[in-house]
Amino acid sequence: MSQKFAILLGLALVTLGLSACNNTLDGAGRDIENWGKDIQRNS
Repeated sequence: MSQKFAILLGLALVTLGLSACNNTLDGAGRDIENWGKDIQRNS
């Protein structure tokens, strides 16, 4: 249970950190969309 909590907390911190870098939800949305495209291209 604590491992799942640690993973969830880590993902939340990474997400918040990346969103803060862009300062807008629009910028964060564009980044997530681009990452999705990269993942699909590299799969």
